[in-house]
Amino acid sequence: MELSVIQIILIFIFSAISGMGSVLDEFQTHRPLIACTVIGLILGDLTTGIILGGTLELIALGWMNIGAAQSPDSALASIISTILVVVGQQDIQAGIAIALPVAAAGQVLTVIARTITVAFQHAADREAEKAAFNKIIFLHFSALFVQALRVAIPATIVAMFVSAEMVNTMLSMIPDVVTGGLAVAGGFIVVVGYAMVLNMMSVKYLMPFFYLGFVLGGYLEFSLLSFGVVGLITALIYVQLNPNFKKQPLESETGNLATAGFVADDELDD
Repeated sequence: MELSVIQIILIFIFSAISGMGSVLDEFQTHRPLIACTVIGLILGDLTTGIILGGTLELIALGWMNIGAAQSPDSALASIISTILVVVGQQDIQAGIAIALPVAAAGQVLTVIARTITVAFQHAADREAEKAAFNKIIFLHFSALFVQALRVAIPATIVAMFVSAEMVNTMLSMIPDVVTGGLAVAGGFIVVVGYAMVLNMMSVKYLMPFFYLGFVLGGYLEFSLLSFGVVGLITALIYVQLNPNFKKQPLESETGNLATAGFVADDELDD
């Protein structure tokens, strides 16, 4: 499968958006579920993109920046692994084996990009002393553009030179014990990431709903869509019945009502 010029251009544009999204966290374009799906759509294999994105999303659940420690780069891993899997017609396990080392390499690129952007921020501080607001805006966007190129350049290079034969040759050079180990490690990372998310979401009064979901999943053949609908309905009922979520009247409104009642009583007395 050879990529067309239009596909390569679209990959560059979305990779840049995804790189900026990993810093802005506004539209979550750097998350595997979105990145893999969009790249799969560009390459004409939406199904593989969605499946790979969902798998990598579970792995990346526990990836987060803590202080100065950078998490693995989910954006670069998602885009490059989707390109290689779709072009090379590989399975999802191969995508996991590709994504994990690419995410680690992207982590290094993230540190380098953030180090470069420090110069832009110092320049912005100097312009702030001069009240040069237009230059400050330009420097901020320039720093953001560095983050865009961090993902766009490697992804575009892979898209330009990748071929099915190259992917198959590259994967065949990797010993089975390594690819198998990476696949198993990916499974462990899914469990660890999911456990970390549950630990953050662990609220005692919500845990009965969590266990209810497991019971329904074990004894009823519900699809994911059915689970989503049941969860949404249950959440709406819970919010309506729970007094903590009911809107309380403001003190000003309560005072106005009391004043109105007092005036009405005076009028009746008169």
